[in-house]
Amino acid sequence: MNKKDQQFIAQRIRAQYMEKEHSELDALRELDAEVKRPANVFGYTFGSAGAIVMGTGMSLIMTELGTILGIGGALPLGIVTGVIGMAMALLNYPIYKHILNSRRDKYSEQIIEISEKIIND
Repeated sequence: MNKKDQQFIAQRIRAQYMEKEHSELDALRELDAEVKRPANVFGYTFGSAGAIVMGTGMSLIMTELGTILGIGGALPLGIVTGVIGMAMALLNYPIYKHILNSRRDKYSEQIIEISEKIIND
């Protein structure tokens, strides 16, 4: 490894330990994350729950899980459970977009103001 490579690596490591100034770009990134985080958390959580519910319904239909659990007539219960899971999966994206758009509307003025400062400087 030559001297320039060593200096570059040392500078990168050193930068991790130096105190950073909080710039307007950092504020813009934090605000953008604040807008997107609730929608993402909802989407992942609700989508995962819908997949689990749908999988439970499929398991009730296709396996002996209903018999093992002592559920008589597991087929109709499995169909209903699977349909509920599918409905959750289908509704996930529209609800996610609604949450995201409402958060964008709420924070749009602040984001535009900060971004204008950055662009015009």
